[in-house]
Amino acid sequence: MRSIKQPGAPVAERIQWLEARGRAFSFTLQAGLPLLEAARRGFAAEGFAAGVLSFEHGALGPFGYVMPALSKTNENAAFYSETYRPGGVTRTRLGSMTLGTRDGAPFFHCHGLWTEADGRASGGHMLADETDVAEPFEVEAFGIDGAMFTAEPDPETNFKLFGPVAAARTGARTTSRAFALRLRPNQDFACCLEEFCRERGIARAKIHGGVGSTIGARFTHGGVTEPFATELAITAGAIAPGGAGVLEAALDVALIDYTGGIAEGRLIRGDNPVLMTMELVLEVIG
Repeated sequence: MRSIKQPGAPVAERIQWLEARGRAFSFTLQAGLPLLEAARRGFAAEGFAAGVLSFEHGALGPFGYVMPALSKTNENAAFYSETYRPGGVTRTRLGSMTLGTRDGAPFFHCHGLWTEADGRASGGHMLADETDVAEPFEVEAFGIDGAMFTAEPDPETNFKLFGPVAAARTGARTTSRAFALRLRPNQDFACCLEEFCRERGIARAKIHGGVGSTIGARFTHGGVTEPFATELAITAGAIAPGGAGVLEAALDVALIDYTGGIAEGRLIRGDNPVLMTMELVLEVIG
């Protein structure tokens, strides 16, 4: 399987996880607010301080983002591009966000694909402090209670990355057993989720959110992304018994690589290792 050498030593625990309670809901992001504040308010209105969300058609402006890029030093295996600030209103096609905290304040990690005002198709990593909601748009969210995604220094990748940590219960109404996860580098995306569920007797689970990166990508439709550094959003995902009764993860994703190549589709199980990180929430079904 493909792998990328990280600057730091790998830790033994390859999935950082916490069990929590959660609930799915939808809300509308308010126009004229920073994207971070609009998302925070939507979760807070339902009693949550953290969670994940996904969206399709939205409008952003002002808008700031970065793309994946090669690292110019040996301090990171890959890095970010310069900041892009397209004029006018950018129309999103899809996106996925993790909402949590960084340095004691609300923060998000968000990847997506979009079309800029001049018609240019692009994607990448949205900047929390440089992006506003231009027009109201609806998002699908999943709040978690009892866990919080918090950005902390990660010696393995030498980045400050979101991962789940324990948090006091807020008393929000919840409906489901859920797990907040962060997958570490150089393990197959699908296989490690399948193993995680097998070890806990989870027969079916739905993925909510999903922000991270893979080492290129191999798709079931035959498509291949060769450039190794990507920014990825999960568009749909589930773990359930396959034809032989064995758990299988179905992972539909969209990504952009460091050359600007865009790809979408279902990942091949066993051939798509994580590059830096992958954050998501698993909702246990049944």
